[in-house]
Amino acid sequence: MAEILEREGYKVKIKVEVPAGQVEQTYQSLLNNYAGRVKLPGFRAGKAPAKVIEARIGKESLLDEVKEALRDETFPKAAQELSLMPVGARVLEENLTFGQPFVYTVEVENYPEVRLPDWQRFRLEVETPEVTDEVVNRALDELRSRYGEMLAVDREVQEKDNVFIETDDGGRFPVVMENAQPHVHEVLLGKKAGDEVMVPVKDGETIVREVKTRVLEVKALQLPELDDEFAKTVGEDSLEALTGKVREGLKAQFEREVRNARASQLLDKLGEAIEAEIPPTMQAREEQSLLQSLAEDLKQQKLELSEYIAQLEKDGKLEEFQQNLTVSATRRLRRSLAVEALSESLKTELDPEEFNEFLAEMARSYRTTPARLQSELGQEAVARLRIQRLHDKALFMALERIES
Repeated sequence: MAEILEREGYKVKIKVEVPAGQVEQTYQSLLNNYAGRVKLPGFRAGKAPAKVIEARIGKESLLDEVKEALRDETFPKAAQELSLMPVGARVLEENLTFGQPFVYTVEVENYPEVRLPDWQRFRLEVETPEVTDEVVNRALDELRSRYGEMLAVDREVQEKDNVFIETDDGGRFPVVMENAQPHVHEVLLGKKAGDEVMVPVKDGETIVREVKTRVLEVKALQLPELDDEFAKTVGEDSLEALTGKVREGLKAQFEREVRNARASQLLDKLGEAIEAEIPPTMQAREEQSLLQSLAEDLKQQKLELSEYIAQLEKDGKLEEFQQNLTVSATRRLRRSLAVEALSESLKTELDPEEFNEFLAEMARSYRTTPARLQSELGQEAVARLRIQRLHDKALFMALERIES
């Protein structure tokens, strides 16, 4: 039996009462478990009397285990009975006496209640890009670059060239100027095939030595002519048809981007405007999740989170970091609570066919099959994707209702 004693915001104080018979049964089950595992001199396995086991383990210790077992078994049922969704819980008091019910009191941090603002009156300010001739021509040039060819040129090295060099010890290397280190970029820019230069070798910001290097060859990307022949190369009948297709593609792309930007802006406004009190346990878990993500990113840079934190403290930036972490976690939680409440308010549903189409599209982008993708992601990740897709659908449904 369970009852609510007090309720204030997310804090709910409840009392749970466990029947005496269940207490006795749990205690006997625990004794039997120990009897089967603990070897006692003079007794066969499982045959030691209860009094002997109590003396060996300690009655207080056994009672603590009984309390824990009973709480683990009865608290989830009590929360369900009282329509609670605990995100945290703290035992305030408990009383266990043989022959009497086990009674304990818990302060629950309940999942927060959320009140949505009048979001249909929001004003979303997202500028729609214009598909100008300049934008179309830029897209056509990017398309040409995919079919371009790197050819040797007899001129000075420029920003987008590939340079082939030979060091004094006979080593030969290609250098992509756009990706070159600044000190290497600076030395090679403006040089020609046959020129010799001294290329600095750095350790951090310190030049430790210079390597005598000769420029062997300079190559530049030569683009195909933008004409009907090129259009046919990419599967269109003419340059006019290709230009039209690119224009329509850009228009559709910009519409998607604007729609996504409006959805993101709507979510930001909802997160800021909802009425919700976030429980401390929920906040702490979100901050820990952000720290875990940061730790994974740092690990790719061969750096431990503890080292990063220590450096922040040394630089006097740890307090600012912690404040930013709290702000980021709160913002994420409020956005999540907002879109969840919006989805419930709109009674958004996601048909299995819709989700399967989404998974199929995602699988194609990773060049795999939907079945293999789900297997690699695992059930939990797929479930999170489903929720994310449902929430995205709710946002786009809301966009259609907002006054323009």
